[in-house]
Order: sequence, then C-alpha cells, then structure tokens
Amino acid sequence: MSVRRLAEDNVQPATFAFNDENAAWAEATIRKYPEGRQQSAVIPLLMRAQEQDGWVTKAALEYVAQKLGMAYIRVLEVATFYTQFQLKPVGTRAHVQVCGTTPCMLRGAEELIKVCKSKIHANPLELNEDGTLSWEEVECQGACVNAPMVMIFKDAYEDLTPTQLEHIIDRFHAGKPHEITPGPQIDRQFSAPVGGPVTLNEDVKPAQKDPEPKSAAEEAASVPPANAGRAVDTAEEADPSIKTPLTDKEGAKRRVKTAQEQPLSATASTPKPDKKSAGSAVEGAPPEPGSVSGDAKPKRTRKKTTPEGDAS
Repeated sequence: MSVRRLAEDNVQPATFAFNDENAAWAEATIRKYPEGRQQSAVIPLLMRAQEQDGWVTKAALEYVAQKLGMAYIRVLEVATFYTQFQLKPVGTRAHVQVCGTTPCMLRGAEELIKVCKSKIHANPLELNEDGTLSWEEVECQGACVNAPMVMIFKDAYEDLTPTQLEHIIDRFHAGKPHEITPGPQIDRQFSAPVGGPVTLNEDVKPAQKDPEPKSAAEEAASVPPANAGRAVDTAEEADPSIKTPLTDKEGAKRRVKTAQEQPLSATASTPKPDKKSAGSAVEGAPPEPGSVSGDAKPKRTRKKTTPEGDAS
C-alpha cells in the first residue's frame, strides 16, 4: 500500500464541526456502544465527516478525537489505513476509484485507467479543471466476478468497457448521475452468470413430510412371519396324490420314528478289511511277481538222496 498523508496546510480548513443533523446522528451513533467502548464509533464518524465536507480534513480528525476521547494519533492511524477515507480534496461531483487488483487487471482495468487519465487528469488524486472530478487506483473492491469495475462514492459500476466508463464520467460531469444505474452495466443480474442463471431454474418441490411413527401393534403387524420366504416351497402340490418330503409331513414323521426304533445291530455297517488280503492292493487280483499272499506260505523241500549219495 502506498504511503497516505494529509493534504498540505494551505488547503486545510481552520475548523470543523458537524451540522445540526449530523451532530444528532453522531450522538445517537455513539450511544450504540457500551460505556467505555465509544471509541469504536471512530469509523462511522469519520465517514460522516467525509460525506459532509467531501474529504477528511485535519480539523475533522481533531474534532472526532476530542468527541470520542481518543488520542489524535489513533484517529490518524485509522484514517490513513483505510482507502475509503480521502485525505485530500476530491471531485465534488465524482471521485472515481478504479480497482487495479488481478481479476480486474486481467479483464481490462488498464484501459479504464487510460480513460480516467484522458477524461479527468493525467495524475491520480488530482482535480480536473473545474474541480468536479478526480480519480485514483485502489485495491480490491470486492466485485471480482463483475470485473472490471469502479467505485464512485458509495456506488459500484461493474462489467465496464472503456466506452461505458466514458459515458458514466460524462454523466457525472454534467451533474446527471441519476441517469446511470449502479451495478452491472451488461445483461447480468447482480453476480449471476452472464446471460442469466443456469441452475435452479425449475420450481423447487416442497419437502415431503416424514411418516407418522407407528405404534407397537402396527410395527408387529408389519413384520412378515418367519416362514414367509418358504411359502412357495411348503405349498401343497396341485395333485394331492403326489407327495414329497415337503408336503407329506406325516410320512416323514413315521420314517424318522421307524429309524429311531430300529436296533443298532440291524443297521448297515462298514465291512472290515480282510487281513489276509491286506498285502494286495485289489482283492482277487493276482499277486505281483516276488510277492507273497496272505494265505500262501513258502514250502520247504527236502533233497532226496540216492544210494550212491548223490543228490537227485
């Protein structure tokens, strides 16, 4: 931010005081704040002083400091910090503040500054020939969606082109600012998309009410029975003569009872393996060469001798 200083002494008025209307307004504004917190009214009082004289004079700073019980330096700090306070005389009909922050610069703020230089004065914060117009470049004015834009006193003029700004300056110079409508200078509603809104165009249907809570009896009646899912499986056959384990329940009960009463010895048992055939992989299959079956033992033979003593 550039250094902001008070105007030269040769343009400073000797005294300042609110007129009757503004004095009554100032007293009512100060009473809005709790006891001991009246200094919080410094910004609105400075703004009202600027609206009365067109800019904030040194005498106005001293007046506000005395009225709020503040040190003069504290009031000066506030006035030099906020750019909406004009510390030098500005145009009596219009002071054009051109936004020079990035969004506005990208959309043509430099061209608007050129218009101000050609229509008002080559240097910022300088009056035109008759003292009715002035301009300056400021930081963001909070209308980035509608860039580029300018502020003239309390009104914003957005979506500008150089030609449109020339027309606005001419209207103010002629003393006819009412012929210009503040806000977007194109077919746009506030900050809506260019050409009109593209969302939420349909009528919003009213929200459906939540159903009334059910009683305990209604909750119990609404719960399906446990066998509801097997209704098809347990249904009787179309032909009564056809019985299945699912439909012939009495027959199934009898078979279960008969199986329980049958003695254990009568039940089928798994045959034990034959030890004699344990050596064979398959019962009844011929033994492999060199193997001995379970029921065949090798026989011992005696050698026969002849009278001569030779073995036969």
